[in-house]
Amino acid sequence: MVMMIRNLFYVGVIVAASGLIGPPLALALGLAFGLCTVHEFHAESRNFSRFLLQAAVVCLGFGMNLGEVVRAGASGFLYTAISITFALALGVGLGRLLKVGKRQSLLISFGTAVCGGSAIAAMGPVLMANEEEMGVSLGTVFVLNSVALVAFPAVGHWMHLTQTQFGLWSALAIHDTSSVVGAGQKYGPVALAVGTTVKLARALWIVPLAIGTAMVTKSRAKVHWPWFILYFCVAAVMASFVPRYVPGSVAVFQMLNRLGRAALTVVLFLIGTGITRNTLKEVGVRPLAQGIALWVVVAGLSLWAIHAGWIAL
Repeated sequence: MVMMIRNLFYVGVIVAASGLIGPPLALALGLAFGLCTVHEFHAESRNFSRFLLQAAVVCLGFGMNLGEVVRAGASGFLYTAISITFALALGVGLGRLLKVGKRQSLLISFGTAVCGGSAIAAMGPVLMANEEEMGVSLGTVFVLNSVALVAFPAVGHWMHLTQTQFGLWSALAIHDTSSVVGAGQKYGPVALAVGTTVKLARALWIVPLAIGTAMVTKSRAKVHWPWFILYFCVAAVMASFVPRYVPGSVAVFQMLNRLGRAALTVVLFLIGTGITRNTLKEVGVRPLAQGIALWVVVAGLSLWAIHAGWIAL
């Protein structure tokens, strides 16, 4: 039985990497696997998915234009600062109202405000969170990420958002980079470019927030710099300038970009497999209620502001 489950897992990875299915279906298959089977390697798949996501994002950089990256990142800076401040304040308030544990509440708030699992993984040691608190917070974010990947494109089409508007909205309101890229990829190439660049610029806030929190809490935990964002920018620079001087480089960059898209689909399958029945039980009602309420408010307000023209690139 164990061998059969493991073989099913490998088949799912191969199908996701083959290009035969898109990101939403890959996530759905991963969720079906995680919820319908009992397996013991979800921790390994979660760790591998984190590494694979970073590699996929770097490869996606080879399909970006440097001018678009700089423009989107600079334009989204102010919106990012305002939304992060608002989300953190609201998240802490909701946590107190719902009587969620302080560290769990902060982790869910940081995950919603900045960049999902990456922010939680970075802030956990700083806040001295234990394994259960980390698991509950990550579980909450992963469940909502799964919903966002399917719901956001549907809402975007219903609201008749342009690709630029959708990319900005997804970057401001979806937790993890993987789901932002997946939703943007489904909506269109411009949405993918805008969503990825603004989200990565948002992820840079992990460092100052972690350092500031460490100073306040007097924590000695080491703050990890998200180096893959720098590599993404290097890839965008190469894609923008190298083809002028190196014949044939465009084909290589296009191949790397396709590899990044395939890797992202595998990442979403792996994330789905990490959401098990035990994960849902561990999350509990109150942390999940906090995560949902915070996410709905942040997503709703940012959508309203973008649709009304208050936020634009």
